[in-house]
Amino acid sequence: MADNINFVNNVPLYEQVEKDIRRKIKEGILKPGDQVGSHSELSEHYNVSIITIKRALSNLINDGFLFTRVGLGTYVCEFKEQKLNLTRHKSVGLVLRDLRHQYFSLIVSSIEERAYELGFNVLLSSSSNKIEREESQIEHFRKLGVDGLIIASLALNYRATDYIKKLHQENFPYIMVSYIHEPEYWYVGSDHEYGGYIATEHLIKLGYKNIGYMHVEKDNLLSEIRKNGYYRALTEYDRSYDSKLIYTSEIPDIEFGTDRFKLGYQFGKEFKKLEKKPDALLFYSDLTALGFEQAASEEGINIPDDVAIIGYDDIFLSQFASIPLTTVHQPTDKIGRMAVDIIQKRIEAGDVGNRTIFRPTLIVRDSCGFKKRERINFTEGATKNI
Repeated sequence: MADNINFVNNVPLYEQVEKDIRRKIKEGILKPGDQVGSHSELSEHYNVSIITIKRALSNLINDGFLFTRVGLGTYVCEFKEQKLNLTRHKSVGLVLRDLRHQYFSLIVSSIEERAYELGFNVLLSSSSNKIEREESQIEHFRKLGVDGLIIASLALNYRATDYIKKLHQENFPYIMVSYIHEPEYWYVGSDHEYGGYIATEHLIKLGYKNIGYMHVEKDNLLSEIRKNGYYRALTEYDRSYDSKLIYTSEIPDIEFGTDRFKLGYQFGKEFKKLEKKPDALLFYSDLTALGFEQAASEEGINIPDDVAIIGYDDIFLSQFASIPLTTVHQPTDKIGRMAVDIIQKRIEAGDVGNRTIFRPTLIVRDSCGFKKRERINFTEGATKNI
């Protein structure tokens, strides 16, 4: 095999040549002012055509890594990207849905901590809830020469976008920290089905009879997976499943983020009108549960006496609600740190499985009525009382 060129790889040869020359510049093998070699010399070195070499060099010139001197050859630039220290340290680009989102902000904190320990630079961007910006940020980071990407995608169908598919096909080091349903893509996160299960199990053991589940918008795959855990707990404890206790928002075009609160708030305003009321509710997310709690307070609905509630995510605000929220805690610290570890292994061509899944835990506070009912001993490690 020619120098870092794999002729059976699906990645185009010109991109492999470009990547190898870029690597040599970043590692100081090729220094500013060095000549990279003539077209014929590079063609012989990489065992590829001169056309392939010309295309690779053209891209590097356009990106500011190389420049040409007419009749003299192609040389390494004193390029601006050196200000980012990408030539001295490994770097990872972090593409997020929204930097303001509390769940992902927790992951960012652990990513930055672990990256610092391993000597990575972290380049951070927010897609600001725009899928086209997410794609442009991925492309921008790659042009800057990052060694890997950590992505919280905006694609709420939880399937790989064309850009994720391209990264995967090219074997570029990346990892998803937002849920992705397709098992062949690289993902680190928590077991959402198990989270729905332990929350529902908790309500069952507290003696609640009519336990409902609050979806978000229709066809939300992640919400459906959490509901699967809800359904499994009912089945294992011989409780009947009642479709009338499954609630779905009728608000069209729900956007990710603060609208989750509005969704729960609207449901709380309509709760008294329900023909069959649950005595306990599991919500898709903390924001939805907190919206419900706000409306319930305004409508004179007592939590947990009239209805017990459990959220999902354990965002920062959940512990400071007027009625502190029982919730499913996702291990954001482990997820963030593992994301960086996986990127490092993939950069080094290490053997890493496609999916790394951590089990969530239940954080028990006041909203489920735990203090007013019999205390239950759960499996060790399954719950934590605050």
